[in-house]
Amino acid sequence: MPQPEGAELEAIRARREELRKRWLRPVGERPATTVRGVHHVAFICRDVEETIRFHQELLGFPLVEIVENRDYRGSTHFFFDIGNGNLLGFFDFPGHDHPPAAETLGGVQHLALSVGDEQFTAAREALDREGVEYLGPDRGVEESLYFRDPNGVPVELYRERLGVFDGNPLTGPGAG
Repeated sequence: MPQPEGAELEAIRARREELRKRWLRPVGERPATTVRGVHHVAFICRDVEETIRFHQELLGFPLVEIVENRDYRGSTHFFFDIGNGNLLGFFDFPGHDHPPAAETLGGVQHLALSVGDEQFTAAREALDREGVEYLGPDRGVEESLYFRDPNGVPVELYRERLGVFDGNPLTGPGAG
């Protein structure tokens, strides 16, 4: 995909700064959020067992529930613990063909998951052992590994604390 350059790039950057000035409130002026957090994020999978093996055995996310999808008879809905009360969920839809995952409007660009150094190293070794292709740590992005799960879900393992981006707290105490 071609990236913007010259005047087009400068216009995009100017617009971003306008949005920042208009909408981004200083920490002390931000209202409290209206939700408690992410209960679960759900994706569609092609193979339940393959997805369980990848996320539980390779990445270390414990499977915590597996039930029939309440909205579609025969479909399996299952969840992995990804820490701090957050769940990663999947559905299968037997009998339905699905196109490959694509980066598009309304789609998922990637799911970024916070990991510590030890988990980062273990995940990288597991990805290498299984021959799973990934990007990073490179390109000056020493804190990230980017890869796709067996369903095409784009995942980033990010060595950054929750609520922090580029070393800057965005939420909670110390944000600003």
